[in-house]
Amino acid sequence: MSGKNQHVVPAGDKWGVRGAGNSKLTRTFDTQREAINAARETAMNQRSELLIHGTNGRIRERNSYGNDPFLPRG
Repeated sequence: MSGKNQHVVPAGDKWGVRGAGNSKLTRTFDTQREAINAARETAMNQRSELLIHGTNGRIRERNSYGNDPFLPRG
């Protein structure tokens, strides 16, 4: 069973990590890069998805670390 998807979101002048469905941030960071690294580690451990939001709040990138139904051809 996979865990909650992890979202990297703007939090005022900082960046936060929030589990899907949570109203509160799990952690806050000074830079988006720090938040992405922490969220990626959590997503990998929980076999879930990482969703990175831009400064406008819209999703700009997503990475799956769980069971991805759309595997690349190769």
